[in-house]
Amino acid sequence: MLMGGYHIAVVGATGAAGTELLRVLERRSFPVASLRPIGSARSVGKSVQFCGDSIPVEKLNAESFEKIDIAFFSAGGDVSREYVPIACQADAIAIDKSSAFRMDPHVPLVIPEINPEDVKLHRGVIANPNCTTTVMLMALYPLHKIFRVHRVFAATYQAVSGSGTRGVEELTRQTRTWSEDEQRCSGRPVDDAKETAFEQVGSATPATVFPHPIAFNLLPHVDSFMESGYTKEEVKMQDETRKIMHLPALRVSATCVRVPIYRAHSVAVTAEFQRPISVEQAREVLSKAPGLELVDEPHNNRYPTPLNVAGKDNCQVGRVRLDCALENGLSFWVSGDQLLKGAALNAVQIAELL
Repeated sequence: MLMGGYHIAVVGATGAAGTELLRVLERRSFPVASLRPIGSARSVGKSVQFCGDSIPVEKLNAESFEKIDIAFFSAGGDVSREYVPIACQADAIAIDKSSAFRMDPHVPLVIPEINPEDVKLHRGVIANPNCTTTVMLMALYPLHKIFRVHRVFAATYQAVSGSGTRGVEELTRQTRTWSEDEQRCSGRPVDDAKETAFEQVGSATPATVFPHPIAFNLLPHVDSFMESGYTKEEVKMQDETRKIMHLPALRVSATCVRVPIYRAHSVAVTAEFQRPISVEQAREVLSKAPGLELVDEPHNNRYPTPLNVAGKDNCQVGRVRLDCALENGLSFWVSGDQLLKGAALNAVQIAELL
């Protein structure tokens, strides 16, 4: 184990986000004096790898945060609501990935490239934004600084890993079922064979993580629906965008869609600005934005895709064009790895600010 630095706890260390967090801490050479991986009762007995060491996972309890400097929480809202206050009482600083404290007025909600100064306002807890909000704002905020955003329309394309390992497994299982059934029906007419195979996706492998089959499908349904007709995920994008950008009156309308890809979220954004904007100006601003790469040569088939950003720290933006329906409007497409910039990387960057 590295000597010097901070005593770190990672709650949810064996989950997808926790595993990614450990990789980012090691890859960025974060100064770790000791690491305490923490999990549920079913994770006890497992080990995590960190800096060449195999470290056993400890069970989460009230004593988990003694002598801890920074506690990363990646185990869901219920766990955070119960144990973040305990971590703070033990004088640890909690960096929480869940939505439990994001809209608490006393808890800063931070994307280091956008509002790093808000970290100084913490009272023991710093919240990590929703991953889709983060990906969108990496491109929207640099434009806002120059042209002042007035309202935003967004449609998301969210990977199944946003629902954790179970979402990945469900897509894999349903895709495999379709492939196997297509092979079994290979002697039948093509249309009949495909129809039978698609039927099997839903009947032989019933949806358990998502409300409908996700393989070869799109679900305009991320999180639960509210009385307004929006989902909680869509409301998160609205509320968190306002808080991070310090624009309480900003109008944001989002439609969040789950898509059958494994990793990286994308967002189609249309924004209306208070000041006139040109494509050339927008590209210049975006090309200089930290944590963002401009990939915008559509005539050469160069634009961001989930496959291109998966496993990468930076988000990518492209398809930049004047919007034909709004005055001072701009449309663009941004993609980012939601397990990295949307979660683990952003959390570690927050710790680096501390």
